[in-house]
Amino acid sequence: MAVETLYRSSRDPEQLFMDKAAADRHDQMLELAEQLSAVLRHAVPSINESQAEEAGVFMARHREHFAKAFKRNGDALDELLVPTTD
Repeated sequence: MAVETLYRSSRDPEQLFMDKAAADRHDQMLELAEQLSAVLRHAVPSINESQAEEAGVFMARHREHFAKAFKRNGDALDELLVPTTD
């Protein structure tokens, strides 16, 4: 019988990971998404909570692209404009 160690995200308990680093990265992404959502709700009072949360998660998941764009490389966001097949 094999034994596996699983790590649970503290911010998203339904998510399980095979290694602690992946769980930590997921938690950090969710923390950033929460902060971004709060800023979006503050900056755009008409945005509803669900939209702000969705946008915050999107931005947090693609933080590398946004970081490059904020460093005067706006073309870094072009990749995010490609339609997805989800």
